[in-house]
Amino acid sequence: MAAEYILTLSCPNRPGIVAAVAEAIFQYGGNIRDAQQYDDQAATRFFTRIMLDDAGNLNLDGLKAEMAKVAERFSMQWAIRDRSQKRRVMLLVSKFDHCLADILYRWRIGELPMVPTAIISNHPLATYPHLDFTGIPFFHMPISKESKPEQEAQIWKLVQETETDLVVLARYMQILSDDLAGKLAGRCINIHHSFLPGFKGAKPYHQAHARGVKLIGATAHYVTADLDEGPIIEQDVERISHKDTPDDLVRQGRDIERRVLSRALTWHLEDRVLMNGSRTVVFRD
Repeated sequence: MAAEYILTLSCPNRPGIVAAVAEAIFQYGGNIRDAQQYDDQAATRFFTRIMLDDAGNLNLDGLKAEMAKVAERFSMQWAIRDRSQKRRVMLLVSKFDHCLADILYRWRIGELPMVPTAIISNHPLATYPHLDFTGIPFFHMPISKESKPEQEAQIWKLVQETETDLVVLARYMQILSDDLAGKLAGRCINIHHSFLPGFKGAKPYHQAHARGVKLIGATAHYVTADLDEGPIIEQDVERISHKDTPDDLVRQGRDIERRVLSRALTWHLEDRVLMNGSRTVVFRD
């Protein structure tokens, strides 16, 4: 099978962008297999995701050099990635392991194209007796208010040593410092157990129950220094009734959290998420 590549870009919108990119791909032997684009008229920015392969004589270095020229001409942010090069992903978790279990299952059956670099928890390995961590290094990193700077320094060192591309907070119930959040900007995904921006902070399901809500949800977003306010990637909801207890909401919430996080992770791994200021553009299938 021909090697496949994904080209993503964003830039101020103006005529000629698509023509210039398509010409560069054609000129250096590429074949466009799929293309999605979006024009944000309010922000006057253009976004596109292009999947291409080798038409028989692809000159990848030449294409990259030509795209650099096109990018300079149109003030583009761009990247091109070989689809066979799987991203390296670090998973952080606390006591609740349902999201971690779901990610590991999807990875093992080949649904998530990634390479797990490590699992880090502020709880010991014995917390997860029913999960299979075979082949994935596990690190127990306890944390307290006093030890947080040291613990986060260990996490950052491990990110660098393992050449991790993406960090996933799979119900990691610790708030990252501004310093670590800044270092991981654009490559750290969190699952929040409510439909943001409502019910932030502790016990969101209890807050929702107290307010008598009829829908509960979950939100996957990129981590920023502003707590639970990073660019949103995916959300989903479930309808509930007045008969449901807080425990019922937690149980139903686990299912929402699993599927929302897995979709957000999948889309990131497939280069379907492009940053658009405080928002995201998500190119779904």
